[in-house]
Amino acid sequence: MKVGIIGAGGIAVTMARTLNQMEDATAYAVASRSLEKAETFAKEHQVEKAYGSYEEMLQDPEVELVYVATPHSHHYECMKLALCYGKPVLCEKAFTANAEQAEEILSISEEKKLFVGEAMWTRFLPSRKMIDEVVSSGEIGQVHMITANLGYDIRMVERLRNPALAGGALLDVGIYPLTFIRMITSSKITSIDTSCVKLETGVDAQNTVTFVFEDGCMATMHSSMLGGTEQAGIVYGDKGYLIAWNINNVSHIQIFDNDRKLLREEKVPAQITGFEYEVRAAMEAIRDGKMESPQMPHSETLYMMRLMDGLRKRWGVRYPFE
Repeated sequence: MKVGIIGAGGIAVTMARTLNQMEDATAYAVASRSLEKAETFAKEHQVEKAYGSYEEMLQDPEVELVYVATPHSHHYECMKLALCYGKPVLCEKAFTANAEQAEEILSISEEKKLFVGEAMWTRFLPSRKMIDEVVSSGEIGQVHMITANLGYDIRMVERLRNPALAGGALLDVGIYPLTFIRMITSSKITSIDTSCVKLETGVDAQNTVTFVFEDGCMATMHSSMLGGTEQAGIVYGDKGYLIAWNINNVSHIQIFDNDRKLLREEKVPAQITGFEYEVRAAMEAIRDGKMESPQMPHSETLYMMRLMDGLRKRWGVRYPFE
């Protein structure tokens, strides 16, 4: 399948590198607001076509799937444009800046019968099935607590500092621990305690959230753009616990008993970059005439966007375009 990439930043580089090593997909085109930037990207990353406008690439009949790799603030307009040109879309997380935008995009998808998917890659990776199997087997018993965190020293990255670009820790890194928790339990949230520290620009620099669920399970998460963390996701059961290392691309999983004895360790399969799984899921859905992938259905995209909207409201973090 021929993929057209909107955006020529770092995440687009990873996708191009992934596509170049896949046998069933091709990095066919790239579009940027600058033709020079698009041409440089295409030359450096073995992309066949370069376009100086998104519209021009979307008019290319050979583009079969559009991957949106722009800042969060631009996801909405890029997806809307692609759908209006009749192109299926795989959009980098977070899907949009807020739930209202997500609802409109998914409505257009349904109206036009076109695939739209959120590239929340942790939902597509083999590690998700591995973790699910451990939890569902009962090996660690009844889950009663979950913790997850993710942080990097990225405070000087302009797009993350800028509220006009939907910056802050939550949409960029916080979505990972939130997703990790959600993948372990789908129980209804009964209470939330949360707080954040803001940058001088008004976006959240770091945050923490504690959830209590209807089934009695609790979960805590934090995310930060002020420094690194060990990036672990831990699932505690009454018979033992599981540690997933590097929750935004799990490298290995360790299972312990209640005495903190390591019972075993499982490594994830070798991968290109990990992006190949979301691409293949999108391709499969498109070929089957589906508008969503079972790994990341539209209902989950909306759930996460509404959850993050609620957290930002509690913090008083609002983007200027809202």
